[in-house]
Amino acid sequence: MKSISKVLIILGMITLVGFTIMSNESAKPMLPVIKTEKITVTNDENSSNSSIVSYINKGTMLASWYGSKFHGKQTANGEVYNQMAFTAASKSLRFGTLLKVTNPKNDRSVIVRVNDRGPYVHGRQLDLSKAAALSLGMAKRGVIRVKVAQLSLKGINFPVINLN
Repeated sequence: MKSISKVLIILGMITLVGFTIMSNESAKPMLPVIKTEKITVTNDENSSNSSIVSYINKGTMLASWYGSKFHGKQTANGEVYNQMAFTAASKSLRFGTLLKVTNPKNDRSVIVRVNDRGPYVHGRQLDLSKAAALSLGMAKRGVIRVKVAQLSLKGINFPVINLN
């Protein structure tokens, strides 16, 4: 009985430490893994492969990023802004839209979700979170031209759910 209690206490401590580490906002963001190969599904042996995920090319956009000044404040869709989440602000795209943003200089890509309005600087079309900027390698430069593609699933454009 004592050994079971010890195991439960150790598991509880490990869980607590895990939650503490996960909630540390000053930690660097985990870089998302973007696979370039298509995901395919086959209905039966007679059908041809069809792509589950596709991308709608939105062209290139001038992107900047925003961070600590807005961290913890409310976004345009009502969420609290978290600079370490993979989000973006756009003046025209619907809230919940998922975008693949690629830095053409180093070929790094991230998937972000539109949850805010902006940017409000003339000529810029996209404002990325600090986490997205760090992952793309654009944080020091501040403003870069990026390739943007909207994610689509089986021909249905995201957002699948509306967070409003």
